[in-house]
Amino acid sequence: MSNSSSLTQFLLLAFADRRELQLLHFWLFLAISLAALLANGLILSAVAWDHHLHTPMGFFLLNLSLTDLGCICTTVPKAMHNSLWGTTTISYKGCAAQLFFFYFFITAEYFLLTTMCYDRYVAICKPLHYGTLLGSRACAHMAAAAWATGFLYSLLHTANTFSLPLCQGNALGQFFCEIPHILKLSCSHSGYLREIWLIGVTVCLVFGCFVFIVFSYVQIFRAVLRIPSQQGRHKAFSTCLPHLAVVSIFVSTSFFSHLKPPSIYSPSLDLVVSVLYSVVPPSLNPLIYSLRNQELKDGLRTIMSGCFSATISSVLSSVQHLK
Repeated sequence: MSNSSSLTQFLLLAFADRRELQLLHFWLFLAISLAALLANGLILSAVAWDHHLHTPMGFFLLNLSLTDLGCICTTVPKAMHNSLWGTTTISYKGCAAQLFFFYFFITAEYFLLTTMCYDRYVAICKPLHYGTLLGSRACAHMAAAAWATGFLYSLLHTANTFSLPLCQGNALGQFFCEIPHILKLSCSHSGYLREIWLIGVTVCLVFGCFVFIVFSYVQIFRAVLRIPSQQGRHKAFSTCLPHLAVVSIFVSTSFFSHLKPPSIYSPSLDLVVSVLYSVVPPSLNPLIYSLRNQELKDGLRTIMSGCFSATISSVLSSVQHLK
């Protein structure tokens, strides 16, 4: 028996026992994290430097890229470290920090996606009021509310989870620190019920956002189908499909991970699903938006052509200097 006062570290779930597979996981996670860092970095640069992207959607997309980077940098580095060195441990404080930042970024991302849905709804269903409803101050307030909600949610859950006495060992059945797996180690009935109550309130809030997204897209599709020209319908759909795809991936993987039937539970399946909702969406979001958003593609093309031109100019000046 152990308790939280004497607990100094947790044991994370290893991806594999064989050294070759551990190294394979390391290189795979390294490739995914580098691709996510590069893609989100390009989006941040494009939105920051291209004035055509200084729009409400560009502003929310910048915030979304920050949450994606935060999610990747919270869970993947420790998993890479453990795979590379063949370890499975994480310190007690490190686990608390990982849990706090992961839920902070993932919650902020969900509320940012809800806000971006509102942006699409106003742009298509109420275009004459777009400038009024989504001015710079309104966008800043909505983004701040998303970040503040994520911070408050994460702070409450982290404080409550790590205040529980733990007496069921220190082995977490997950490759990163997650609330349900830590709760399984608790021996406090009242603390467990308090956390369940917090989760219940969160589920209601998340479900409310989900209903809002569904209702908004019903209205959006009804408005788009009333557009007389095929070109106008195509343009409207092209501005909504990236956001709808990102929301679908985020919601489906998260819901399946936390609401899958106990009859199909297995450690390997749980590991795969956790990777799907914690690592895959932050990596795919930039690709989805860059493929479907013409303004973003133009901004990325401008950034890359500028970098290429600067590199060529630097090389030519170096050659002339050598001569």
